[in-house]
Amino acid sequence: MKDLMLAVVAALLAASVRAGTSVGFARVDITPPCGVFMPGYYVDRRVKEVLDPLAINMVAFSDGVRTALVAQVDTEALSDLVADRMRDAIVKATGVDRDAILLHASHTHDGGHLAYGQKSGASSVGRGEDAVGKLYVGMSVSRAADAAVMAVRDLRPARLSCGRGTARRIAFGRRYLMKSGKVQTNPGTNNPDIIRPVGNPPDEQVQVLRIDRERAKPVCLINFQCHPDVVGGESATADWPGLTRQVFEAATFGGALCVVINGAEGDLNHCNVMPRPGELNGLKRDFDAVDRGYDHARHMANVLASAALSVWMKCVPLESGAVRFDVENVRVPAQKAKESDEKNLTWANEIWSLHQAGKDADISKRYGYYAMELTTELARARRIRNMAEHDDFHDVPLMTVSIGHAVAFCGFPGEPFNDIGKRIKEKSPFGVSFLLCLTNGSRGYFPFSDSFKEGGYEAATSPFGPTVADDLIAGELKLLGRLYE
Repeated sequence: MKDLMLAVVAALLAASVRAGTSVGFARVDITPPCGVFMPGYYVDRRVKEVLDPLAINMVAFSDGVRTALVAQVDTEALSDLVADRMRDAIVKATGVDRDAILLHASHTHDGGHLAYGQKSGASSVGRGEDAVGKLYVGMSVSRAADAAVMAVRDLRPARLSCGRGTARRIAFGRRYLMKSGKVQTNPGTNNPDIIRPVGNPPDEQVQVLRIDRERAKPVCLINFQCHPDVVGGESATADWPGLTRQVFEAATFGGALCVVINGAEGDLNHCNVMPRPGELNGLKRDFDAVDRGYDHARHMANVLASAALSVWMKCVPLESGAVRFDVENVRVPAQKAKESDEKNLTWANEIWSLHQAGKDADISKRYGYYAMELTTELARARRIRNMAEHDDFHDVPLMTVSIGHAVAFCGFPGEPFNDIGKRIKEKSPFGVSFLLCLTNGSRGYFPFSDSFKEGGYEAATSPFGPTVADDLIAGELKLLGRLYE
């Protein structure tokens, strides 16, 4: 059976030689069952209901010689281990080169746990790795391979075009300078201690790649950047990325397929700390002083889908070409605590022991950490513990797939700050460059050097040293230059 399947795939690829660039699409369901652990916070949450389906959306690109796969997975993060298992299964099922497979996690905080075996970065390590969790991982790995086979079988001659819209006031910087002189992540709505936001304005650009295929529905790829941390609770949802594809497909009367790719979202989320009248509709204060709500996720989907629809019929043709792919391994210094630090390994072990014992209230009472500040210090403690015996450097693989000079899909195995995406898009030689966070793994946040001095959740949890953003920008631009030649 395996030999027959590979023969079918090979025949399909050979047939596509005569057709030039071909594109295939598949969508498979990975909605988690009740009881599965939900990652994304430092609490144990389990799925109790399902608000909307979760999926793997797989797009295959082929020039008749090489084939690449770009997948969007509705989950908070894929650990390196799970991403490796998925890619191994896809290679076995299709024969596609391993480095030509990009598995991008949307980063919904209300999906099933697919960061199994994670060593650093995700907050869910050590949780959700029970029997039902392992079954969910196994099912998702199998479904990823299914989607790859189906997308390759669906390859059809295609034309590419692009457009750019704007989605206003749904993504906001989440780091603020406070009257205390500290920088705080998510300080809360209308907090009188806020002085000003830290960092540049959010990237509100919506990139659209339109793929028109012979005798098949067109595919719309939308690239936007914001944390999908909008809903919370114990209800499974694909959050605004999944809801956006639902709205877009409905707005085209079922005539198009849609995939939403989350970009450089590391320091952005939905929290509008200075809202205008009406902007708090559909939101409710959550346990960590963050306003969340399903209706607000639907609002974001409406705004984002509208921005994409505003350019959908007027996209500019792109000249496609050879499918190429490459990897650039970037060496980045590690962020390790020293014994002389105020918050060193002794402090981290004490904090983490209390947290593991379910005594967060004792941590708050002893140290004065509350709401998001408590989450930040838990993240710092966990990072210090994880990095205590780590090497002084990390090797971070940047993975990119390109189609001619038309489009590049730039995969980062973590959460890049927004300006990383801006700078790469501005300097990329390709017609359109999509940034993909959390691709083929989850290594943590990629902040700029200023953030390590200023403070906040992102720098506290990042296992990388302060040069990480600049190192990755240089590495990705080098990779893009190589692929463009």
